[in-house]
Amino acid sequence: RLARHMKKPTREGLIAVVVGTVTNDVRLYKIPKMTVAALHVTEKARARILAAGGEILTFDQLALRAPTGKKTVLVQGQRNAREAVRHFGPAPGAPRSHTKPYVRTKGHEKARPSRRANV
Repeated sequence: RLARHMKKPTREGLIAVVVGTVTNDVRLYKIPKMTVAALHVTEKARARILAAGGEILTFDQLALRAPTGKKTVLVQGQRNAREAVRHFGPAPGAPRSHTKPYVRTKGHEKARPSRRANV
């Protein structure tokens, strides 16, 4: 995702800011040279970015290099990937509705045996 966003001609020379973890994607054969500032970068992703001639910054280094945020692009995840989005849509129980209902208890929690003293 990060490589696809930073490949665009308008993003050349900008610093990609990721508030999260940058992971490796084995499906990509080659990644562009890019500068990334992230909270965490996995070992494989770090190796590939550096091998492509890129650079990895911490947020402290980013604050020194671009204190106003100029020449940076904030990369965000999919908004519809949130768990709460599963509750939106046609009413749960309606035909062909995959909407998740808001429930207090799950089914298996209700089917407990009664708590009786051993007689």
